[in-house]
Amino acid sequence: MKSLSRRTLLGATGGLALAAPALAQTRPVVLVVPYAPGGGTDLTAREFAHSLSEALGGQTVVVENRGGAAGHIGSVSVARARPDGLTLLFAVSTNLVVNPHMQRGDGVDLITGLAPVAQVTSYQYVLVIDPRLPINTLQELIAYARSKPKGELTYSSGGVGNANHLAGVLFSDAVGVEMEHIPYRGTGPALLDVVGGRITMNFSSPPPAIQLAREGRLRAIAVTGDGRIATLPEVPTLAQAGLPGVSITGWHGIFAPAGIPADQMERLETAARQAAANPRFANRLEQDGLEPAPVRPRGVWFEAVKAEHAFWGRKIRELNIKLD
Repeated sequence: MKSLSRRTLLGATGGLALAAPALAQTRPVVLVVPYAPGGGTDLTAREFAHSLSEALGGQTVVVENRGGAAGHIGSVSVARARPDGLTLLFAVSTNLVVNPHMQRGDGVDLITGLAPVAQVTSYQYVLVIDPRLPINTLQELIAYARSKPKGELTYSSGGVGNANHLAGVLFSDAVGVEMEHIPYRGTGPALLDVVGGRITMNFSSPPPAIQLAREGRLRAIAVTGDGRIATLPEVPTLAQAGLPGVSITGWHGIFAPAGIPADQMERLETAARQAAANPRFANRLEQDGLEPAPVRPRGVWFEAVKAEHAFWGRKIRELNIKLD
């Protein structure tokens, strides 16, 4: 690995002293994004890293992309990292609640191998299509899909078990159309093949999809949550567009390797909360179609994560979702 620049932690931020051992004051924090560059998670993590560095009193925060296996490779690497508070995971919900049910043989239980630091966003997904298609509404998309031979329509995702994959499975099941799933190593490359006309559609995280839709390189048809996205007010929810009962949402959160001392975890949680509340980061979330996370202690949040983990374990068996 190339050498990384170092910056000394000078002292207090926002009136709260974030004391840390000398080693943590001089070495950078590595924030692992378990996807390829250019996707929604990567874009949000890079903005968050700036705010986290400020909340840590100027300590350098370096974003490192470790893509593969729908985010599982990067997630496992953090679980195996030294618990010194210098390696953190910028996770999406599926890394913790879906992938562990599908990835086998690595000997790592992410629910016990990672410790929650803080949830930093909530979000939904945007159904985007190749704008060259003669489709402007969800009902037109459904009619178009039903008129095509089985498997002719394709949808891309950031990997098997990723949330945009699961959204596609739920959509296919709801409309009674079988589509071919094409997995990629991240949302960025998955979207580019929709832009290029090689893939029909994608259920994308908002940041990259919104920008591409504004540029006319993608067409946004619907969003997958309970309400519209402020930056895409003209785009209806699936329910508003005539497909009730299909909803999928997610979150971004910070995790550390299990075993970090409690005082260091408290320091990291405080800094992560300060970073998430940073007005610049909050404004960026709004621009990108994301929402602030609910304010709750990390232990309360982790109980919700474990409940999601149990739910998706049952759902994956029910839908018979397997790695290709």
